[in-house]
Amino acid sequence: MVKAQTKNRTSKTAAKREAENVANWKRSDGIKAPLDPARVLNSQDPHALNEPRDNILEVAIGREVRNFRNKLGIKISDLAEAAGISLGMLSKIENGMTSPSLTTLQALARALSVPVSSFFRRYEERRSVSFVKAGEGLAIERRGTRSGHQYHLLGYNGDQNSRLVVEPYMITLTNESDVFPLFQHSGMEFLYMLEGKVVYRHAEKRYTMTPGDSLFFDSDAPHGPEEMVTLPIRFLSIICYIREND
Repeated sequence: MVKAQTKNRTSKTAAKREAENVANWKRSDGIKAPLDPARVLNSQDPHALNEPRDNILEVAIGREVRNFRNKLGIKISDLAEAAGISLGMLSKIENGMTSPSLTTLQALARALSVPVSSFFRRYEERRSVSFVKAGEGLAIERRGTRSGHQYHLLGYNGDQNSRLVVEPYMITLTNESDVFPLFQHSGMEFLYMLEGKVVYRHAEKRYTMTPGDSLFFDSDAPHGPEEMVTLPIRFLSIICYIREND
């Protein structure tokens, strides 16, 4: 009991220290970054596996069964009764803890009024990937190109069924200009400085950015480079937005 309490206190102390470190992150102009430590620390682990690899098919089936049931707005007990299987068995299926027989899947499909093949949809769907060799990014013409801005698209998601769109660009500024176009579009944008020095504007604020600095913002506000201090300037720009329904 004493060891458990000591371990718990140590864990809480480490979490508190990490939260303080997050809260103390600063922008280049000395303003604390508007981060909520609790939200940052409680976000999903990007390095964790969503499910164990040895039962990925069972997990995919279980998720589809649960999704169809939730769409119909019925309780798990009602579906179990309609399909003629036990509540415990259905719970294991939905949580990917067992491999259901074809007879069981047929019974669930009839109860949910869906084809049996729909349970395998998530398992069989292809996951998109885009690989771009160094220097082979697709050159894009965008507003600002005439002012010496070079845009190279580094990846593209060809899945038109996905509503989430992510566009990673390598942007290079090579020519000084008296005209600095401001951009404004839906979604969020992340900038990471690689080379040079620039004063970047977002809404009414300006940020002096040098290699290693980053900026994450709502791109619905006017934004863009306002002063090119040291050329050439290179930074990574990742734009994320929701695709409009056709």
